[in-house]
Amino acid sequence: MSGIIIDFERKQRCGIEEAILCERKSVTQIEEIIELGLERQARLLFTRFNKEKWSQLDPVYHQQLAYCPLSSTAILGELDKLEDQQPHIAIVSGGSSDTGVCHEILTTLNYHGYAARLFEDVGVSALWRLHDALDEINKAKVIIAVAGMEAALPTVLSGMTNRPIIAVPTSVGYGVSEGGQLALNACLGSCAAGLMTVNIDNGFGAACGAIKMINSFSM
Repeated sequence: MSGIIIDFERKQRCGIEEAILCERKSVTQIEEIIELGLERQARLLFTRFNKEKWSQLDPVYHQQLAYCPLSSTAILGELDKLEDQQPHIAIVSGGSSDTGVCHEILTTLNYHGYAARLFEDVGVSALWRLHDALDEINKAKVIIAVAGMEAALPTVLSGMTNRPIIAVPTSVGYGVSEGGQLALNACLGSCAAGLMTVNIDNGFGAACGAIKMINSFSM
């Protein structure tokens, strides 16, 4: 083993489990982490787990993990049954190009035992779509707004609801919008009071922030 240490007690301290960021890890390291989880009979969430690394994984581990290519995530262990749970978190996206980040958020929430409702492709280029969905969106206690390009959605949504909003700027776009820096700056420079912003494409971080908010409501 390469000396990898997993923080299995993080949920007890922080309310959120450690996720395994696979982006800079080798396939060998990922396999070692899976073995650690199996030895502990622990659940693990893997993020930024692209298809190339998944295909290089020893096939024996494919049987142990639930892999989602859309969100580039994988889960070791069982998920809670959430069908009867009231979804207190809404994930709202500007366009269908943001779907990978949206599903990273959804997977992270579900992994931690929280149901969520997804509202995709309700961006401001056709504002009636957002207006038509607003009553349903407002049934949530926390809203996560996901948008690329100029990322106007979080600001506009903040002017239409009293719910706390976490903005997730995405790297979707081209020209001046390429890479998500414009979207990030737009969210950080928003005139909407109280809008909270995470890093570009950071669906996992947004989901964790929403979980801590929901938990604080019940204290």
